[in-house]
Amino acid sequence: MWILLIIFGIILVYFLFFWIIPFMLKGAIYDPSRKEAVEKMVELAEIKPGEKSVDLGSGDGRVVIEFAKRGAEAHGYEINPFLVILSKRNIRKSGFKGRAFIHWKNFWKADLSEYDIITVFQVSFAMNKLEEKLKYELKFGARVISNYWRFPNWKPVRYEKDIYVYERKIYPFH
Repeated sequence: MWILLIIFGIILVYFLFFWIIPFMLKGAIYDPSRKEAVEKMVELAEIKPGEKSVDLGSGDGRVVIEFAKRGAEAHGYEINPFLVILSKRNIRKSGFKGRAFIHWKNFWKADLSEYDIITVFQVSFAMNKLEEKLKYELKFGARVISNYWRFPNWKPVRYEKDIYVYERKIYPFH
């Protein structure tokens, strides 16, 4: 009987912290990127020395950590406070504190104009709104790397294994 209560409690906590609370905070569910997808995102980003990256909806920080490992000053915006705590713990354990940063903030309210690389793993209904936001905030030469989901009106400059790369080459963004 106790084992069933413990299992039920674990399931309840999982749904509460990673599904219900994020929806209440107007965030997406926690659905971490696969290791292979993260590696492909980093590869396709072609990180140059001194670049700053940001992961929108950074979850447990795995993308932020990988970008920091490859030399970027890596940031992440996460709205779920439990994932922020987990991310900061993961960054500390990885040894990239000082190169990888997690911000407890809604990325919709953040100014993204300082970043050279923006990574996203959002759901389809968010991509249209995100396309509009980025159209006005991306600086010239910035790259957007999207895991699985495409922007409705932009054409990727590269595509491999469900990873799309978009680049700000002209204004307005196409």
